[in-house]
Amino acid sequence: MKEQQKSRAPIYEGQVEKELQALLHQLENHDSIIAYQKIAKKIEAHEGLQELVEEIKQHQKEAVSFAHYDKPEAEKVALRLADEKQQAFDEHPLVIAYRERLVVANELLQYVTQLLEREVNLGLEARLEIGKEEQHASKN
Repeated sequence: MKEQQKSRAPIYEGQVEKELQALLHQLENHDSIIAYQKIAKKIEAHEGLQELVEEIKQHQKEAVSFAHYDKPEAEKVALRLADEKQQAFDEHPLVIAYRERLVVANELLQYVTQLLEREVNLGLEARLEIGKEEQHASKN
């Protein structure tokens, strides 16, 4: 039995790798993944959004610095400015579209993950049952 399992392992590994590559190819070419990747590239290339991100980071750093040096009023101003910039970022149409497409892409990936998990578990359970039956048969 163990010899039989060892001889199957390389075959299964090759099949798994082939199937994995096919699945990855299908995912890469799925409309929701393509749409997500397109909008992500637009955001990365959008100078205004990148400037907002940098300004948010700068105001947050200032707030931390002001808190460290016990300047509560300056800290409040820096946090308010960071919040305003964050709100502008969050309300930008590209960011809204990005988040919508991210949710759709994430749902697809979760579905595929759950499907794979279920199929693997069913396969393992079936192999365990076969193993139990073989053990039972060999005892008789």
